[in-house]
Amino acid sequence: MDFFLILIPIFSIFALGFIGQKKIGFETKTISTMALYLMSPVLVFRTFYTTTFTMTYVYMILYTFALCFSLILVVYLIAFIRKYSVKETCGMILASSFMNNGNYGTPVVLILFGAAGLDYAIILMVIQQLVMCTVGVYYAAKGSAEGDGVRAAIRAVKRMPMVYGAILGFLLQTFQIKLGNSMTQAIDMVADAAIPTVMIVLGMQLAKISIKNFEREKVSLSLLTKLAISPVIAYLITLFLPVDEMIKQIMIIMAAMPTAANTTMYALQFDTEPEFVSSATLVSTTLSLATLPVTFFIVL
Repeated sequence: MDFFLILIPIFSIFALGFIGQKKIGFETKTISTMALYLMSPVLVFRTFYTTTFTMTYVYMILYTFALCFSLILVVYLIAFIRKYSVKETCGMILASSFMNNGNYGTPVVLILFGAAGLDYAIILMVIQQLVMCTVGVYYAAKGSAEGDGVRAAIRAVKRMPMVYGAILGFLLQTFQIKLGNSMTQAIDMVADAAIPTVMIVLGMQLAKISIKNFEREKVSLSLLTKLAISPVIAYLITLFLPVDEMIKQIMIIMAAMPTAANTTMYALQFDTEPEFVSSATLVSTTLSLATLPVTFFIVL
């Protein structure tokens, strides 16, 4: 019952954006740009500013990148077999290689492992955010019709302020530079609003999806990769990591989470299969109600 209770606010935020878009109508790209370039960097800065890193976190970083690139290789194999275009392949990568470790994964870990597990879940969430704002943005820009391939993708990554927010937060934490209470309160206000804004944008984009454009084959392959193959790869990676058993369990459970909401913003921002990516996010989030309990049973 607790598991379903934590889903209510998540789907409520989706619904808020969905209803707002249907009844009022918004320029979703403008709002997603605000969330990407103004709000999310503050969230990343806060986490790196308040966290003292250990060797365990280094292994968590290695794990996150290894999982991401393993899933990207799986997508490239699927794209080769199905003869997808560059744009379709990049959209598939956005839908299949990045998981919702924030709004969804973090509260699930809190319920399963308590406060001890929550600390690690937050770090995994931030690392995943950094992977998405570098690797994710790279593929979103690479699949853009307006871009010029790899060079445009690299330029887009360099423009992502979340990377610089992480660097600044890490430096201030390392050199123990204290911020005043008023500044801390301002940072908290923006950081706390970042994730709900991302979820509202997702709901808005879902409201614009046409059933006629629902690509069943691609969505099905994305779901298979994200909800089934991903936790298996995560399990294999954790076999080689010298970390606590609880951290390994958290890693596998996080890998089984549905498609990250941020990928919808990236797809929308660069016009890289936004309807497909949004569809994959919605369907994977819904289907996870059935797949996650199976993962819990196997892992725990």
